[in-house]
Amino acid sequence: MEIGFVGLGKMGMNMVTRLQRDAHRVVVYDRAPDLIKEAEGRGCTGASSLAAMVPKLAAPRVVWIMVPSGGPTEETIQAVAAMLQAGDAIVDGGNTKFHDDLRRAAELKKKGIHYVDVGTSGGIWGLKLGYCLMVGGEEAVAKRLEPIFKTLAPEGGWGYMGGHGAGHYVKMVHNGIEYSMMQGYAEGFELMSKSEYRLDLAQIAELWMHGSVVRSWLLELTAGALKQDPKLDGLTGYVQDSGEGRWTILDAIEKDVPVPTLTAALFTRFRSRQRESFAEKMLAAMRRAFGGHSVRQ
Repeated sequence: MEIGFVGLGKMGMNMVTRLQRDAHRVVVYDRAPDLIKEAEGRGCTGASSLAAMVPKLAAPRVVWIMVPSGGPTEETIQAVAAMLQAGDAIVDGGNTKFHDDLRRAAELKKKGIHYVDVGTSGGIWGLKLGYCLMVGGEEAVAKRLEPIFKTLAPEGGWGYMGGHGAGHYVKMVHNGIEYSMMQGYAEGFELMSKSEYRLDLAQIAELWMHGSVVRSWLLELTAGALKQDPKLDGLTGYVQDSGEGRWTILDAIEKDVPVPTLTAALFTRFRSRQRESFAEKMLAAMRRAFGGHSVRQ
């Protein structure tokens, strides 16, 4: 197939490389000219701007957007849509709130432009292992794009989830589960790091990859990280979140679904960004006030 691709970051560059290797014609654009040149070196056709990219594609056109979520994605979709025609399709492969998918699909439908939301998981390993793709939108359009999905995903690694927003909704919940899994591993390994047995944490992570009920790709990556830096001395415990955990919790609140594990995991990330917690100072102050307990100045 032929596809336009906007965004050549850590995931985007690997995705266009995978597409080009499977003989798709890929026309790329990124704000960074050096990334366009790199993609051209991998066999893609470069474009100096969005306006230059669209004419290089034959109708019905397909343009995949892979830029940071929020404002950058919204602005890019609006800019691309202004240059497309009825029958063309825009694919948002980033982490978008599914409510935005519903709005965008309705807006683009007025112009006859199709919109497909694709929750994409695989990170920087996708080039080698493939990406798990969760697809939402019109089923007929998803079917038309199947050759693209088959190239990007490993066997059995893509699926049609349902109407507009379904792909990003499933990816949102996927990331919420990911937060919880990561927190579980983090707490368990911290406990073992303080054991009197002087345990080899890298060895344990590797051991658990063989037959254990807690084995996973996350654990495999954990084993690799611990082999490189057994005490993680090269890191600080500052943990960002990209938004999906928050959206999952808000959706759970709307549906009266308890998600205590995810909530605790997200709040732990918030705490990691505080050098000093006012709440914990309050605890110390209250203990001193009612019981005369000592405090640290």
